[in-house]
Amino acid sequence: MTGPAPLLAVGDALLDRDLAGRAERLAPDTPVPVVDDHGDRTRPGGSALTAYLVARDGRDVTLEAGVGDDPARRELKRLLDPWVRLLPLPLSGDLPEQTRVPAADRPVARLDRSDGRARSATEAARAAVRDAPAVLVSDHGRGTADRLRDVLAARPPLAWDPHPRGGPPAPGTRLVTPAEKKVRPLAPADGTPRRDPAAAARDAAALVRQWQAAAVAVTLDARGALLSYGEHPLLVPVAAVHHGDSCGAGDRFAATAAGLLADGALVGEAAATGFAAATGFAAATGFVGAGGFVGAGGAGALPRPDAAPPPADGDDPFAVAERVRTAHGTVVAGGCFDLLHAGHVGLLRTARGLGDCLVVCVNSDASVRHRKRAGRPVSPLTDRVRVLRALACVDAVAVFDEDTPARLLADLRPDVRVKGGDYAATDLPEARLLEEWGGQAVLLPYLDSRSSTAMLERAAEPTR
Repeated sequence: MTGPAPLLAVGDALLDRDLAGRAERLAPDTPVPVVDDHGDRTRPGGSALTAYLVARDGRDVTLEAGVGDDPARRELKRLLDPWVRLLPLPLSGDLPEQTRVPAADRPVARLDRSDGRARSATEAARAAVRDAPAVLVSDHGRGTADRLRDVLAARPPLAWDPHPRGGPPAPGTRLVTPAEKKVRPLAPADGTPRRDPAAAARDAAALVRQWQAAAVAVTLDARGALLSYGEHPLLVPVAAVHHGDSCGAGDRFAATAAGLLADGALVGEAAATGFAAATGFAAATGFVGAGGFVGAGGAGALPRPDAAPPPADGDDPFAVAERVRTAHGTVVAGGCFDLLHAGHVGLLRTARGLGDCLVVCVNSDASVRHRKRAGRPVSPLTDRVRVLRALACVDAVAVFDEDTPARLLADLRPDVRVKGGDYAATDLPEARLLEEWGGQAVLLPYLDSRSSTAMLERAAEPTR
């Protein structure tokens, strides 16, 4: 399996600072919180945060942004160096800084410094856009997207996160991801109260036409997200309402959605997963990845950029297994052949509960054809892998070409091998192999009357 597709991020970089500390009292002369023992923590902001999140997902990413040669720019470059390649554009003025002063986990003030804007586009930056396999624009209204607008129009981005102070997305952009509060000044006014979901749907449809975009996904905070292709909008509900710091949630949404689009996902899948990544609960991965962003504390809770990077491909089955083994966890390996049905899902969920990660071993198309009758597989390998990776209980997917996964298991060396169906332990072709490293075979039943073959036979029966 190849790794995640690379991305080129284009937009306005900022340096963010958090003056975090304890807020346990009010000032005696005025009713404002007193922040004691505060520390000054810097982190990437603006398009630099979006690019950093893309890199945290295990993707190769290059950032085009306006930067100068001031102390803020040097600090930002230090933070990005382990993660992101920076392709600078000339900047008028200093790199903008935003300093947030939180109290009791809520920002009470923000101090902005400098209003530097991208001055021009270099030929290297234009060439990078033309040659990039996938482009994400993170517009914060400071000129970078405008300086590259002509080449972006000729090479429409996969995703564009707009700002009211910036220009419109390039025509042909596949997915535009504004927040509702940003849509109001962008959409044509019709006098309808903007907290009305119907009004949000009309705004989104108007923006699809106005921007000539393929789709617009508007985040509605606790009410979910609304995806519009111009009519008949799709409402994506929020999985869980969090009251944490939402700083950077839009960047998380755009970064996840753009990455999925680069991997070949449909717009609806990318928008729904991106929204879940920004609002849902985080998995127990040891760092804030593509899930649970707001619930985990937003941008302020991200791992320090100077921390050690995770494995290059967060979905690589061998990297996942090694990480779990290093933490003295249990690696579980399961299997799935062709049509994913309720029996498979039940088995996979049970299998994940037996350990600390689940790697699903999947037959390649050639392997399925060799084992099954003509016409199989019904779903090609790319589709089967995408569906499995979307399951919360699946940590990674590994593909094998042989009739059995014996060679793959010998490399993976799982602690538990789960098999579904009517087997005796002695019938498992790999049972003896597992004994070589102390692995254990576990048999789990499918749901009654659930099998891919039976489903296909019923589908082929004449209508009665």
